[in-house]
Amino acid sequence: MNQDIQAYNDAKLSSDREICNLLSQEISRHLPEAENKIWHAHPVWFLNGNPITGYHKLKNCVRLLFWSGQSFDEPGLKNEGSFKAAEISYTAVEQVNTEDLARWVKKAKEIQWDYKNIIKRKGLLERLV
Repeated sequence: MNQDIQAYNDAKLSSDREICNLLSQEISRHLPEAENKIWHAHPVWFLNGNPITGYHKLKNCVRLLFWSGQSFDEPGLKNEGSFKAAEISYTAVEQVNTEDLARWVKKAKEIQWDYKNIIKRKGLLERLV
């Protein structure tokens, strides 16, 4: 595991640390080709420089975000923001359904919007893949 991501996880309280460790293990297992690093203060996985998924600790939960998640057609994910992102929040490690997570990560590889070039395109997203 990326040492910076492990340090991020280790800095959390035990229940949040368990969630973060499970998320990072499962995401890395299903996205072994992805670059992963701390980006905007939280762990993010990238394919060809495009953000795919990441998580961060909020006040009362750990939020898992998929940048193109609104295009997944998955009832377990809630729309987030004005672009194409979708999220799910966890307060206990038992809430993380690894089968759902594996399916979402697979869709994240197959369905991508070009966030890498969003500034160059003045806020317009184009579908990749």
